[in-house]
Amino acid sequence: MALAVRVVAPDKTVWDAEAEEVVLPSTTGQLGILSGHAPLLTALDIGVLRVRADKDWVAIALMGGFAEIEDNEVTILVNGAERGDSIDLSAAEQEYTSAKSEADSVASDDKQAVIQAKKSLKRARARVQAAGGNI
Repeated sequence: MALAVRVVAPDKTVWDAEAEEVVLPSTTGQLGILSGHAPLLTALDIGVLRVRADKDWVAIALMGGFAEIEDNEVTILVNGAERGDSIDLSAAEQEYTSAKSEADSVASDDKQAVIQAKKSLKRARARVQAAGGNI
C-alpha cells in the first residue's frame, strides 16, 4: 500500500503523488514514514524532504511548516518549498557561501541579526542539499 503525499506551499502545490517512503526534516530530527504509520502531527524544520516514488528518491527543500500523517496520507504544509531538480546547484552554492560569510560576520551581541543569519544559512544549506550538493 502506498502513501498519498501532498506538499503544499502558499503559492503552489509542490508534490501531489503516491510514494513508498517519506523522510521528513522534523524539528526533533529526521522522521521516516512508511505505509501504516501511526497518526502524527509534527512541526517541520528548514531542511530537505526526501520522497521515494517508483524506486527513485526526490528531494524537496522545505522552509519549515507542519506535517500530518493519517490513514496513509501525508499532508505537508510549508512556508516555502522547492524541488531539488529545479534548483540551480551553482547558484545555490554561491547563495550558501554568501550566507555563511554573512553569518560569520554578524556581531554576536545583535541577537536578532544572529537569528536571521542562521535562518538564511539553513535555507541556503537546504537548497544546496536538495539540489544534490554536499555541505
